[in-house]
Amino acid sequence: MATVVVPFRGSDPKRRLAPVAELDRVRLAEAMLGDVLAAASGIGRLFVVATDTPTLPEGVQHVADPRRGQGAAVRDALDADVSAGAPAPYLVVNSDLPCATPRDLLALAGALPHGGLPVAAAVDGTTNALALADAELFEPLYGPGSAARYASLAPAAVVDAPNLVDDVDTLADLTRLVERLGPRTRALFDALRLGRAA
Repeated sequence: MATVVVPFRGSDPKRRLAPVAELDRVRLAEAMLGDVLAAASGIGRLFVVATDTPTLPEGVQHVADPRRGQGAAVRDALDADVSAGAPAPYLVVNSDLPCATPRDLLALAGALPHGGLPVAAAVDGTTNALALADAELFEPLYGPGSAARYASLAPAAVVDAPNLVDDVDTLADLTRLVERLGPRTRALFDALRLGRAA
């Protein structure tokens, strides 16, 4: 068993998804979150850190986002995990990875070096997912080049799983990944006819 933390910005979703209307961007963010949570549901305890309380599946715990950036949000969620007795390892998985599967998350957990962390980097060098042998390893290092900074914290492994590398920032990303999207995101993509807007 493991513990999974998913940071979620549902109240201010993906501005780069324009020209998609704001309400539809909110719906897309929620669909992507749903697909990430479905992938993580068999991994262990689930925590979502968000400013507002999103609609969550039964058993998923909400942690209030302190509104001081993603690093502070993840730190608060990890502290809540430890206080709740949630077991290590701790997987931190961004909510914009709608292609992620249980196998991808198990690969992330399985790549954990003793006392260290595996990192799944986005193509731009930011961090999409990581696993921590101990919650105390976490530092708020998100931003450009963060994957390399995380890898320097402790013994590290790089997880090059395409479904953890390919995040969704733009409508072009959604269109490029359409055949691998999780069912919630794919259904909404089709319903909104976003393939025509790209």
